[in-house]
Amino acid sequence: MVTRLSTQDAQFYYLDDQNATTHIGSLLILDRATEQLQYDRLLATVESRLGSVPRYRQRIREVALGLGRPVWVDDHDFDITYHVRRSALPSPGAEEQLHDLVARLMSRPLDRSRPLWEMYLVEGLTDNRMAVLTKTHQALVEGHDAVEINQVLVDDSPRPPDAPQDIWLPAPEPSDASLVVGALTDVASRPWEIVGAVRVLSAPVAGVGSALSGSLRRVGSMLRFATDSAPDSPLNGPTSGRRRFTVTSADARTCARIARHHDCSMTDVVLAAIAGALRRWMLSRDTAVDATATVRALVPLGAYNGYGDGGHGDPGSSGASWDQIDDAEWTAAGVRGFVTDLPVGEPNPTVRLSQVAHLTGRHSTSGRRVAMGTRSWLPEVGPATFHAMTSRAAATLSGRSFNLPISIAGGGSAPQYLAGNRIVAAYPVPALVPQRALAIGLNHYNGRIFVAFNADRDIMWDLASMPEYLAEAVGELAARASDP
Repeated sequence: MVTRLSTQDAQFYYLDDQNATTHIGSLLILDRATEQLQYDRLLATVESRLGSVPRYRQRIREVALGLGRPVWVDDHDFDITYHVRRSALPSPGAEEQLHDLVARLMSRPLDRSRPLWEMYLVEGLTDNRMAVLTKTHQALVEGHDAVEINQVLVDDSPRPPDAPQDIWLPAPEPSDASLVVGALTDVASRPWEIVGAVRVLSAPVAGVGSALSGSLRRVGSMLRFATDSAPDSPLNGPTSGRRRFTVTSADARTCARIARHHDCSMTDVVLAAIAGALRRWMLSRDTAVDATATVRALVPLGAYNGYGDGGHGDPGSSGASWDQIDDAEWTAAGVRGFVTDLPVGEPNPTVRLSQVAHLTGRHSTSGRRVAMGTRSWLPEVGPATFHAMTSRAAATLSGRSFNLPISIAGGGSAPQYLAGNRIVAAYPVPALVPQRALAIGLNHYNGRIFVAFNADRDIMWDLASMPEYLAEAVGELAARASDP
């Protein structure tokens, strides 16, 4: 049976034709002090678990004359060594060299004649570490129907479980004639769907088109945000396919202490710190920042019911991390969330945090609640998959409704492992939305909050300053929380 790409997956696939790469990534830093991860072992680990992510052995095949949406077909020439690759940093193997490598690799389009993913084992990192970068096209990741490959690679124990025997035989590939007949049959059964229009849609129009094929509630969300324009910002403008990338991290216990002191949530603390970092960045460019200046951020729901005590617990223990925002301000790509204004014009960090908490509080106390049935599958989705879903949602919403996409996901409260090697850091690599120069992704893992900045190379040439700005913003909040 032929599986056709969904309307939104087809949109992401065709967007690559417009010099706008739509893949997302995940960067894992591994400690190899006890056991070095060899390329052959990574290759065997990935190959043994591909049965859990069948899309990763399928390629996309277009229908003749564009008569229908493309279809998934098994890749008869699948070569695992093409997708799992080896790289090395030149001496001294500094963090900045790794970030430059990630930016270059994420800037390159994926080979559309093969399954749309790549993985790199990066050796030569300082302090006896190595990195694994995964690069996945968003068309491969669609909620509970398909997951990002890292979700099935990461283990809770240094001793990997025995993988079931995977005997894979590619299914026969359909003929051109059968694809054309299937496409015509599909169009006849869906007369409201104009397939040819998908190829030429721009990102904002594609969002509306996707909304029209969804629920009325989703349409309402799209139309509301399409008419509520975000403020002008240096973060917005024509973007290219070239990237810059950098990362940082913060102590989750420090953020929890700040949250307790100010009677707010950890999410509020992190968003206020991001607002402080953006304020510093704008001032460093001599940008006029008046007291009422804001940046509108798109924020998703948290993915795990276990992380929801409002940030007042110990984030190093089970059941304490990101608060749950139980509102449906927008619904797209299987993800719910809201937009909120970050007060970058406010110079006082305490007042800034108070304003953020007040704005997000409107959502958490709203009478409009998410039906419990819509969340039942979310706890089963890994952080990498949830970041991918958030990127899809950001691309679906009207481009005028926000300045900055922020994806937030909870991870394990204890160390995790890849092929027996301990993961010491886990960073998302969020996809950029057209006309948005920056995307921020956050993972809460093993007592730390790992933050990644993915940016357009031409607009944010000074991205390397963002980690310092964020550290300063967290530091000033922590200092105020220490006051009697």
